[in-house]
Amino acid sequence: METFGGKIQVEWDSESKVTPLGQLPFFIQFLKETQLYEPWVQECPLEYESNSASRKEDVLGTLFLSALAGHRRYAHITAMRNDGINPGLLGMEKVVSEDTARRAFQGCDEKESLEWMRKHLRISYEPLLFEPWILDIDSTVKPLYGHQEGAKVGYNPKKPGRPSHVYHTYFIGSLRLVLEVEVQSGEQTSSSFAQPRLWEFLKGLAVNARPWLIRGDCAWGTERMMGEAEKEGLRFLFKVKKTAKTKQLIRKMAASEEWVEAFGGWQGVESQLQLMGWSRCRRVVVLRRKLKGEIALQRMKEGGKQMEMMFVEPLGESEAYEYAVLVTNLTEEVETIAQLYRDRGDAENNFDEMKNQWGWGGYTTRDLKRCRIMALLVGLVYNWWSLFTRLVIPGRHAEAVTSRPLLLHAIARQVRHGREKTLIITSTHGKAEAIQEAFERFYLTLERFKLNAEQWSREEKWRWLLGWIFRDWLRGKALKMPRGLPAPA
Repeated sequence: METFGGKIQVEWDSESKVTPLGQLPFFIQFLKETQLYEPWVQECPLEYESNSASRKEDVLGTLFLSALAGHRRYAHITAMRNDGINPGLLGMEKVVSEDTARRAFQGCDEKESLEWMRKHLRISYEPLLFEPWILDIDSTVKPLYGHQEGAKVGYNPKKPGRPSHVYHTYFIGSLRLVLEVEVQSGEQTSSSFAQPRLWEFLKGLAVNARPWLIRGDCAWGTERMMGEAEKEGLRFLFKVKKTAKTKQLIRKMAASEEWVEAFGGWQGVESQLQLMGWSRCRRVVVLRRKLKGEIALQRMKEGGKQMEMMFVEPLGESEAYEYAVLVTNLTEEVETIAQLYRDRGDAENNFDEMKNQWGWGGYTTRDLKRCRIMALLVGLVYNWWSLFTRLVIPGRHAEAVTSRPLLLHAIARQVRHGREKTLIITSTHGKAEAIQEAFERFYLTLERFKLNAEQWSREEKWRWLLGWIFRDWLRGKALKMPRGLPAPA
């Protein structure tokens, strides 16, 4: 072949064992030492009776690899079928076809399959719940283009009129770990459809594992949600919808002299409000921020129309403010409540990552059952990967668009000398040397962990390792441990 660098010779080699995911063995070691992956496979309700059927180890391994690689369709599985290294390291014999993977859970009992997935999703985060944590709740819409069960037209701001599914999801605030996801018909976007499962989840937690705060947008600031939270003794912080009475309160408070600085350019003042349908008067915090320049002029001309998230009220000829009203049973100061709600914006980053960098935008089948199972499976792989990346790169969450090229993608070639297998890894990343050092530290951490935790149970090992992974979040405190276990050094 003629190139700008001169003539080169090209040969095809179909025999050598290579993989483009050359750094995946480090993640596989993490899953093996923490005993997260193998029980998940063993306890799967997937069963085949035919002698020629695929092994469930191969089916689950294929779905795991596909979700980890960021695939959005079952058809993308074909791109991995000639990986000669990683399937064997996962205990697989082969990567199954896209049709086998798609049909895998077709005959499984839905309730049994969802319980299996939820159990292992809960294992990935459960020890963290005994520390003060915030529950972020939100929903997102997934447009559909076929004839799927539950494909209904509902609230879809980006593609109005397009049938969809809705994903009601719960996260641990700031840690960006998925707690639960429920896939429902596209017309069931209201929080009232999500609340039965939400309260089933919360009431299933130990009292000392329940969230310090439940946080959500205006869709969750309903009497049913707040009344149930008050009944259960849980704190909440929600946004209030724009109603006539809300706007009346805003106009009343605009003339108040009690506004205090709420940081980030915001001011806040507290009041009391009882909307129609509320069973009682509740504490609210009114926030405002002055609009400047062309945005202010445009909003004043519009006469106080609703922005995407904030209510805008023009005052006089030269000033316009955007307003937000929060309802809460917290007793903290206005500044703290304003910051707590601003921090909720991180939940939007979760959805952006899950839909655009993971597989929540795909893996669609005709029946709703398999869509629900795959949504939980992607959430589980996402949690595992997030915890692994925090162990290799301490102190922060790395989104998949960054962490995959950094910690997963590299060319690896397997060579054998006698009975010994060796992987030769070549990374094309600009930070290849730094990543090599990070993986060496990771390996030494796991070696020390194996040496010190040899007599511990699986649960004790995982609790200790989670305490080490989130040592910055714990701010020097030890994760609450079973009696007799040493805290992370």
